[in-house]
Amino acid sequence: MKIVIVGGTGLIGSKTAPILRERGHEVIAASPKSGVNTLTGAGLKEALTGAHVVIDLANSPSFEDKAVLEFFQASGRNLHVAEAAAGVRHHVALSIVGIERTPENGYFRAKVAQEELIKASGIPYTIIRSTQFMEFLGGIADSSMSGNTVRLSPGLFQPIAADDVAAAVADVALAAPRNGIVEIAGPDRAPFDEIVARYLKAMGDPREVVRDPEARYFGGKVDDQSLVPLGDARLGSIGLEEWVRGAKAQR
Repeated sequence: MKIVIVGGTGLIGSKTAPILRERGHEVIAASPKSGVNTLTGAGLKEALTGAHVVIDLANSPSFEDKAVLEFFQASGRNLHVAEAAAGVRHHVALSIVGIERTPENGYFRAKVAQEELIKASGIPYTIIRSTQFMEFLGGIADSSMSGNTVRLSPGLFQPIAADDVAAAVADVALAAPRNGIVEIAGPDRAPFDEIVARYLKAMGDPREVVRDPEARYFGGKVDDQSLVPLGDARLGSIGLEEWVRGAKAQR
């Protein structure tokens, strides 16, 4: 079966492609560098010819509110037109847990718009909503600095390792379309500030984490229901401590 991964050279795509190839499938890792650009539509027709499944992992080069919304709208429309012409049987997209619960976050609003386009496309689909990746914990700490401290909400948080995300994406791509949403998360659920504090301590980072209920997460206020699955979810097998050991070993 031919599977096209849009954004196939990124963090999740580069981990998903080998899994699918090992299972005997033809995988095309499509990206602007390979001549496939969903924003302009360039190369889509050629890449999608004969494709059974498309996995959309494309991401906006800019996180500015207007730019990211325009990216997901234009990219989604171009991709769906090309998929319909190619007879694609399953569209798989990676989204984020809780995007409809934090409307102040411009990136989340853009992902909501992306999901609406998918549902209206007429192409069988499965949307995978994931919690935040463990690989981004350092960046979250950096973005939450206030003076010499890291200020974070005590709202619940449940990060997932990219390897677990890739495994879930591969499984969903090879299954029948759900025409609905599947949620995935890491095995450890705890207050946001505690998770990041554990990460920093394990990495030998001396920064102090301060619990602040008013702290914003990329513009949005976080409570116990903002960033974690509220119902059934597929849980990854890699806990925070195990992931940190692997991250430190790769230094």
